[in-house]
Amino acid sequence: MIKDIWWLTSQTLRKTFRKRSNLILYVALPLAGILLSLMIYGNGGDAGLRVGVVNQDGDKPIATDTIRFLEGLDQIRLTEVTESELREQLAAGQLDSGLVLGAGYSDSILAGEPDHIGIQSVKGTTVTAYMKAMLYNYTGNLAALSRVAQGDEAKFAQLYEDYQQSGITFTVHSADSSVEQKQAMTYQTIGFLIMLMMMSAVNLSELILKSREDRTFFRIISSPINAKHFVISILIVNLIVMAVQIVVTLFFLEVVFHIDTGVPFGRMALLLMLFALVSIGLSLVIVVFSKNSGISSALQNIIVTPTCLLAGCFFPSEIMPEAVRRISEFMPQHWVLQSIENLQQGESLAQIGFNLSVLAAFALVFFLLAAYKIARNNDTRNFV
Repeated sequence: MIKDIWWLTSQTLRKTFRKRSNLILYVALPLAGILLSLMIYGNGGDAGLRVGVVNQDGDKPIATDTIRFLEGLDQIRLTEVTESELREQLAAGQLDSGLVLGAGYSDSILAGEPDHIGIQSVKGTTVTAYMKAMLYNYTGNLAALSRVAQGDEAKFAQLYEDYQQSGITFTVHSADSSVEQKQAMTYQTIGFLIMLMMMSAVNLSELILKSREDRTFFRIISSPINAKHFVISILIVNLIVMAVQIVVTLFFLEVVFHIDTGVPFGRMALLLMLFALVSIGLSLVIVVFSKNSGISSALQNIIVTPTCLLAGCFFPSEIMPEAVRRISEFMPQHWVLQSIENLQQGESLAQIGFNLSVLAAFALVFFLLAAYKIARNNDTRNFV
């Protein structure tokens, strides 16, 4: 059995990579994600963080003074926009992040409980760390004044005026922005790799259908080789190809381009290999529910690209509406990207155990669904 599976695996690998186009598709193309990220983030310069502000709290003094405070920070370039303009400019890369001061922001400050503050970013939360620190320090001071006033608006107004005229200033030293840029490049590169892994898995699993169409499968099963061994060999080929994609991409990312992902090589590879199982399971589901390779390719286009888009593989889901963000939680890509962000923040694999369990559950469900469909055919031969 093992000998037959190994022979089929080696033959499939040899036949697949005999074509140079397949080498480009499965090995070289993932590197395009790194080059794309370099083009997007490589020329960021030191012009500062481009922030769009949506003021939904009107002309209330606290809201306008908050915007004026942020405008005075050296590392921030502020632009007032509408909510729709904010989403468009974030998606187009014209802004690095967005700040939304919701209706009721000033009242929450007066109540001593700062709220109605939303921060969005296309480059990960670390990019906005500077703005968050300064903003939360500012709102914290205002909330402290409100608590001292104990609900007396006149007293708060006097304390607030004294605070505004206190002459206290911040001396800000610019940090190396390349860290944030590299983490943003990591997000973009891994998102692109995730999409390619899913597409590669479907393309390789389609070999099962194509082998039936060109009658290669019938020649194989006329020999002592079992049909199930042929299916297992295709799954092993899938795993090998995706393992190569992961290792090559991470190697070029860290060693060649010197981009620190913020996650140890082993942990990142392990997480992506778990997602590789999810991709293989999903590809098998697509194939078993397809009558031919044409239908399989159509299902791939319908499922892979849209789900990657909604899950945030191309840009963080934080800039999308709340309803879309809730939908993304039902997609395995979302849990991979969220796990990477958690690991970048210093969490261990044990601390993201729930995320890993969700990914394992996705893989298990997909494999069980594919096995059920195959079993309904009563014979693997009818499947392939």
